[in-house]
Amino acid sequence: MKANFKLSFIILTIIMLIASPLTYTNNTAKAAEDESVNDLILLENIPQATVQVTNNQVDLSALHMYSDGHFKSTTENLTWESTNKNVATVNQDGEVTFTEQPGRSFITVTDGTYEDRIAVDYKPDNTANKGKSSFSGKVVKQESDRYNVINNAIEGMTLKEKIGQMLMPDFRNWDGENVTEMLPEIEQTVKEYDLGGVILFRENVVTTEQTAKLVSAYQEASEKYGLLMTIDQEGGIVTRLQSGTDFPGNMALGATRSTDLSNDVGKAIGEELNSLGINMNLAPVMDVNNNPDNPVIGVRSFGGSPELVADMGIAYTKGLQSTGVAATAKHFPGHGDTAVDSHLGLPEVPYDKERLMDVELFPFQKAMEANIDAIMTAHVTFPKIDDTKVISKKDGTEISLPATLSHKVLTGLMREEMGYDGLIITDALNMNAITEHFGSVDAVIRAVKAGTDIVLMPVGLEKVADGLLNAVETGEISEERIEASVERILTLKVKRKIIKSESPTPVDEIVENAEEVVGAEQHKQVETEVANKSITLLKNDNALPLDLSNDEKVVVVGNSFVDSLYNAVSKHHPNTEVIQTSGPLNDEQLAQVQDASAVVAGTYTYNVSGRSEDSSQMQMVNQLIEEASSPVIGVGIRNPYDIMAYPEIDGYLAQYGFRDASFEATAASLFGENNPTGLLPVTIPGENGDALFEFGYGLSY
Repeated sequence: MKANFKLSFIILTIIMLIASPLTYTNNTAKAAEDESVNDLILLENIPQATVQVTNNQVDLSALHMYSDGHFKSTTENLTWESTNKNVATVNQDGEVTFTEQPGRSFITVTDGTYEDRIAVDYKPDNTANKGKSSFSGKVVKQESDRYNVINNAIEGMTLKEKIGQMLMPDFRNWDGENVTEMLPEIEQTVKEYDLGGVILFRENVVTTEQTAKLVSAYQEASEKYGLLMTIDQEGGIVTRLQSGTDFPGNMALGATRSTDLSNDVGKAIGEELNSLGINMNLAPVMDVNNNPDNPVIGVRSFGGSPELVADMGIAYTKGLQSTGVAATAKHFPGHGDTAVDSHLGLPEVPYDKERLMDVELFPFQKAMEANIDAIMTAHVTFPKIDDTKVISKKDGTEISLPATLSHKVLTGLMREEMGYDGLIITDALNMNAITEHFGSVDAVIRAVKAGTDIVLMPVGLEKVADGLLNAVETGEISEERIEASVERILTLKVKRKIIKSESPTPVDEIVENAEEVVGAEQHKQVETEVANKSITLLKNDNALPLDLSNDEKVVVVGNSFVDSLYNAVSKHHPNTEVIQTSGPLNDEQLAQVQDASAVVAGTYTYNVSGRSEDSSQMQMVNQLIEEASSPVIGVGIRNPYDIMAYPEIDGYLAQYGFRDASFEATAASLFGENNPTGLLPVTIPGENGDALFEFGYGLSY
């Protein structure tokens, strides 16, 4: 018996010794197969890729196809040729230039082993122009199964890799410290979960050089597919880049009524992000801010008119996407008419579909028609669209299902009724509207089943990834459902050239270029123009513009951002004093005001209680109106609604934001150096349901 056992043990050991190197060899062979090139194609031949001819030029890109289906951009050891140089030439970087001679050429590229080509035509575009046809350059894609790279990539992915493409966590902090450079633990996390994207926050993006290096390190950490490097660079109060241009924000843009300026801002923001390697912006906000009590949208919206929001948002989107940066309309189906912050609770929009289509959904429909890259969902309930009730894990009560987790909203309404086939991304899943009522894994599973493609900032990356994997393996979510999302994600990456590179641009070159682009002078000029044209004069009882001698004193009064207001005013009138107070003035401060020739009161609010007449800030302004012998001019630093608390003021300017350019524009307007031409983008309510100031109202000098 012992001999038999000993013999069995020896045989088993021999088998293991033989099998072990076989297993190792197979794993090595699989890795080698994954990394072996089996084709070279032009990116522009992929059906999902966009091709744009600008100024008779077009840049072509080559991709290496790998055995497991993934692909990477390649630039080394390529030879580019044109078959008809009379029509178009090509340099060795793949830049094609049309000679403006009619005809067709084929542009070929080879790496010495594989070759691809694409047709370029310079022909009439059939647009009549005084009896003549105008000519333009066009790129004509080749048709072949070899260009079905997205489907081939999905076929070669493991389920784990597919799920990883749908995950977009943040790494704002690590062990209590802000993440400003790549850490080994984060690099390992990117690889381990095959992440499709990462979102950056203000804590991550301190300087231009540091940000460019961090983003480059993230892309280096991704092994097969480029990362969606995402940020909320809306402009105005939501501005993440600490070294970028501080644009005044959406409501300021709405006040200008200029789609050209909105396009310019979107383009400038896109250029700055693109130079840093950030390829997706969670902007613009396309909520209609028709509720003055809204605590979370407010000046992040272009205004209270669906048409204005649509026009300005689409212009911003086109400017942004023209730079190669993906745009995201948010927060679908609309967060504008809410009085609860979804970071803190679960808001409700009670309207029926007819009203929603006319107001909340109108800008989103227009954005879809304008081919916006992505749409972000709202953690808001819409019971007239989806009346599903669920049990809250917070307290066991019955609640409505928020849009982010609703199949009726995301698939039924957005996909099927409104016809949107682009990318859907959730709002942050760590917000209280979600975390308090749903478990982290349950929330993600519900969101994916509802129709979302990317889950943003899930709570507990390991639990969530395992939970999704298990949901597919048990049949709760079909693998086809996962693949549909991965197809949209890869489509966006191809469309925006977010592709892993075999030979990345040296980081020093990226930094050098970024430092020229971020905060560039032409961007600062756009910032100044928007600020100047946004200032809205709502009241002027012969108080403005100020025309004072050097002996006459101006007193600036306020609390939040009062130093910024004072600094801007004092540049125009050196004889200016400041009183910083969060409430009514004391006797000494009142005496300081009494001999002033003008008083400028800056107020800053972001919620209903802040603009209540009972708030200490508003008591201060009304005290000034009553006690001061000189004109009192109010400045609504953030919300134009502040005048609701002090309607008897002598003059009032709305500036919509707290960036330096807006304070400087306000100061210039006070002294007549800037003629305020802004038009109110919202209606400011008064008593008994009447309007204190109507949408579109605005005075000038």
